[in-house]
Amino acid sequence: MIDRETIRQCVSDALETVSVDWPYASTRGKVRDLFALPGGRWLIVTTDRLSAFDRILTRVPFKGQVLNQLSAFWFEQTGDVIPNHLLEVPDPNISLVEQCDPLPVEVVVRGYITGVTKTALWYRYAQGERRIYGYDFPNGLRKNEELATPIITPTTKGRAGGHDERLTCAEVVQRKLLEAETWDRVQVAALEIFERGQQLAEQGGLILVDTKYEFGRASDGTLMLIDELHTPDSSRFWSAESYEERMSAGLEPENFDKEFLRLWYAERGYRGTGEPPDATEDLIVRVSQRYIALHETLTGETFEPGAYPAEPRIVSVLNGFIR
Repeated sequence: MIDRETIRQCVSDALETVSVDWPYASTRGKVRDLFALPGGRWLIVTTDRLSAFDRILTRVPFKGQVLNQLSAFWFEQTGDVIPNHLLEVPDPNISLVEQCDPLPVEVVVRGYITGVTKTALWYRYAQGERRIYGYDFPNGLRKNEELATPIITPTTKGRAGGHDERLTCAEVVQRKLLEAETWDRVQVAALEIFERGQQLAEQGGLILVDTKYEFGRASDGTLMLIDELHTPDSSRFWSAESYEERMSAGLEPENFDKEFLRLWYAERGYRGTGEPPDATEDLIVRVSQRYIALHETLTGETFEPGAYPAEPRIVSVLNGFIR
C-alpha cells in the first residue's frame, strides 16, 4: 500500500474538479464531474471531493480513483444479477457509461443498526423512535448490532442542495414515485446484490454493513444499476475479525469507509448544521489510507496510483474522446 508520507505529499494536489473546454453538455455532482458524448454515452470523472452530511467537506488524495475502480470491480461481480451502465474504464478516475434516466428513489440496504447522520437507523432509534422507515424495532438494541435480516430503507433524491427525504417501501408506490412492478424488481435486485456484496466482503475479512444503490432506465427501457457500487462512499465496511471484541468492549467497529470521517466530525459537534470544522491533514491522510486499504482487500490487488496531479492526464483522456 502507498506509504503515509506519499499520501501526505499529495494532499494539496487532491483533485477538486476538471477544467476542460467541452463541446457537449456537462454537469457537476457532489463528487463526480459528468461529460456527455454523442450516441447516448457519458464520461464520468470521479474526483477527490468528499461529501458527508449532504455537503462537500474536503478533498482526499486517490479517493476518486478508489471509487471509480472499486465500482468497476463490483459491476463486474454483479452483472449476472442486473445489467449496469458501465461500458469502459479509460482512466483510473474515468468511467464511460451508457446514458440512463435515474429512478427518483435511492435504495439503501441496511444489515446493521448504526450511523450518526439524521437518516441513520441508530440515530433515529437513539432518539426514541421504534417505528423507522415503516419497520418496527424492539427495545434493547445496541448500536452496531446486526439486524435479523437486511432491510430496505428508500429515500427520495435531494435536489439543488436539498436533503434526501425518508420513505417507507410502501410509500414509493403510494406516492407514485415508481410503479409496483418496477419497485418489486428493484427491491429483489438490491437484496441480491447486497447478499453478493456481503459474501465477497466476508472472503476478505470484512463486513458489508449497509449501502446505497441507484437504478435507472436505459434508452430501450432496460432497468440498470447505475452510479457507484459498494464503495467506501456509498457503503459501510467493518473488520470482521475485530467486530465481536470491539462490540463487547463498547467500542466502534474498525471501519474502512467514510464513517471514520463522519465520526470525527460528530465528535466535534458537527452533524450537518452550521459551519463544519476544517479537516486536518492527519484526518485526510488517514481517510485516504482506509480507502486504499479497502480497495486492496476487496479486489485482492495492489493499488496502483494514477499520475498526480490527476487533472492533466484526465483532461488528456477526455480530449481523446472528442478529437
